[in-house]
Amino acid sequence: MRNAQPKASHFIDGQYVEDPAGAEIASVYAATGETIAALHSATPAIIDKALSAASRAQKQWAALRPAERGRVLRKAADIIRARNPELSELETLDTGKPIQETLVADALSGAEALEYFGGIAAGITGETMPLGEDFVYTMREPLGVCVGIGAWNYPTQIACWKAAPALACGNAMVFKPSEMTPLGALKLAEILIEAGAPVGLFNVVQGYGDVGASLIADRRVDKVSLTGSVPTGRKVYAAAAEGIRHVTMELGGKSPLIIFEDADIENAVSAAINANFYSTGQICSNGTRVFVHRDIRAKFVARLVERSRQAVIGDPLDPETQIGPMVSAVQREKVLSYIEAGKAEGAQLVLGGGVPQGERYALGNYVEPTIFDGVTDEMTIAREEIFGPVLSVLEFGDEDEVIARANATEFGLAAGVFTRDIKRAHRVVARLEAGTCWINTYNLTPVEAPFGGVKMSGVGRENSRAAIEHYSQLKSVYVAMGDVEAPF
Repeated sequence: MRNAQPKASHFIDGQYVEDPAGAEIASVYAATGETIAALHSATPAIIDKALSAASRAQKQWAALRPAERGRVLRKAADIIRARNPELSELETLDTGKPIQETLVADALSGAEALEYFGGIAAGITGETMPLGEDFVYTMREPLGVCVGIGAWNYPTQIACWKAAPALACGNAMVFKPSEMTPLGALKLAEILIEAGAPVGLFNVVQGYGDVGASLIADRRVDKVSLTGSVPTGRKVYAAAAEGIRHVTMELGGKSPLIIFEDADIENAVSAAINANFYSTGQICSNGTRVFVHRDIRAKFVARLVERSRQAVIGDPLDPETQIGPMVSAVQREKVLSYIEAGKAEGAQLVLGGGVPQGERYALGNYVEPTIFDGVTDEMTIAREEIFGPVLSVLEFGDEDEVIARANATEFGLAAGVFTRDIKRAHRVVARLEAGTCWINTYNLTPVEAPFGGVKMSGVGRENSRAAIEHYSQLKSVYVAMGDVEAPF
């Protein structure tokens, strides 16, 4: 029996806090169905305590020199790197993702965000605009108290991606993880205190949707940053609008990966694998609509199936495992229902399509890597976000045609293009309706580059200097150097 029980459910004002009156939250290891931690949802008293602590700490934090704030964030990054093995194991237990993934892509990605924003904190400045004798200068100020609402696919990374720019700008944060993955954010809160952050600066409260709604509606909150689904995004956007609060939302996607006839097939297959099967397909930016030119489609599909058959499915704590379970039984059933819809609507199932057989899989939420060929635009699996290891191959013959089809979706998070013709690559991505694009690669998200979507995939950007715009506000100051004229 594995045990990942934290000291208490919430982390507020520099310490663990519990209120057993809150609804029960179970953290379940997706590979076995074991409950590895039992927590409680935040009560109104817990929410109030967290927001009060954040409001107080924010003023203290904002009064520091930006360089001092930066040092704290960089030290936190160093601590994460030193503890990466244990943090990665916790992330695997919390999510079911293979340890070979979490060791390189989760806590370490969070450390990179803290290091990056810690490094630029001292450079968050205003401007001066000369107006003859007079002049105007601007000051870039923190917003105040930010609320972060995380998703369950990258819980530690998301917590860091939201906390790092918020704190660098002088804000405080109350973070609510997904109720399915409550553990990683608590460790981040511990680490920030150890790194020298004032108590109350970064607080973690657990809970379901009602806790998120209570946080968003509170008058002390100045900014909301959400990673989640489109339906959740609509609710958050509407609630934030009531208080005219700043909002960043990174939502779902149904992203196209376009492979032209001159593409390097091995590289394109690698990208398709990464864009559909990494993290068991549970990535919002995944290129799940793989458009392949008719001249190479058969060859591409054959090689894709050949390589995908080699995937090692198993215990996510085993370093050899490449495909772990889905995060929950509910998510597995959702994915399996989409697979059945694909078969029923006439798509050709060429790999997978079910649950792997054997005792080692019996208790977990496993789904085989699944590939459909002969998919058409109107099929359900080509229109709706599945959020699982299901890849759809669609054939195309013309550049204008594939661009129109790629854009024919309510989503606009990401897109990828594979071609040896660099002019065509730039021409195509310029016409794609997506906030994040890749040429001859897929799903690389360095902290130096903005990440976010258009259309129903969200508003605002995470990472890079662009995030500073979303966690700060400008104050303009007009300085008059002469006398004031008046008509009377």
